[in-house]
Amino acid sequence: MALQIDKLVQSADVFIKAEDLQKVKDFSVTYQMYSAAIKEIRTKLEILDDEFKIKFDYNPIHNIESRLKAPASIVEKLNKKGFDVSVQSIRDNIFDVAGIRVICNYIEDIYKVADLLTNQDDITLIRTKDYIKNPKENGYRSLHLIVSVPIFLAESTEHIKAEVQLRTIAMDYWASLEHELRYKTTGNVNDDLKKRLTACATLLADMDVEMQDIFKIIYKQN
Repeated sequence: MALQIDKLVQSADVFIKAEDLQKVKDFSVTYQMYSAAIKEIRTKLEILDDEFKIKFDYNPIHNIESRLKAPASIVEKLNKKGFDVSVQSIRDNIFDVAGIRVICNYIEDIYKVADLLTNQDDITLIRTKDYIKNPKENGYRSLHLIVSVPIFLAESTEHIKAEVQLRTIAMDYWASLEHELRYKTTGNVNDDLKKRLTACATLLADMDVEMQDIFKIIYKQN
C-alpha cells in the first residue's frame, strides 16, 4: 500500500510527493483505520438486519455496499477545497474517505435502520442531510449520515468518521443510471433531458410510497 501511493496519485494526474502526506507510513495507518471503520459499521448493520429477520421474519436491508476513496481522489478533494495535504487534514476535513451505502426495501426502513445505527452507544452522529424529504434539484434522493466510530488499536482508540448513505432500491436505481448517463455525456445534459431525468425520479418516488403501502397491507395480513 505505502509504496503504491505515489503511483495512485499520479495516475489521476495529481502529482504529489510522499512527504506532502507527512509520512507514507502515517498515511497507510490512517487509510487502514478507514478500512476498519467500514468493517465496524458494516458488521453493525448486518447484525441489525439479522435481528430483524429473527424477530420479525423480515430484512429491512436489501444490500450493503462500501468503498474507500482512492488516495488520488482524497488529494484532489483537499486541493479543491483549499486544505493542506496532510494526514491530519484528511481526518479533519474529508468525511467520506470511508463510505457505506445501505440499500433498503422501503422508505420507512431507511429511517428505522438509521435510527437503530445512530442510537448505538459507540456511534456518534455528526451530521445528517435528508435528500428524501428535501430532494436535490435534479431529483436525487437519499439519506446521508456522517458518523464517527471508535477503532480499537493495540495502543490507542481512534474515532474515525465515515459517510453512510441510505436509500431504497428505486432511489439507487435512479442515482446509478443518472450518474452513468451524466458520465457518458461528460456532464453536458441539456434542459430537456434534465427535466426527463427529474420526472423519472418523481415517478420512482411515487412508486416507493405505493410499494410501502402495499407492503404494510400484506405484512399486517400475515
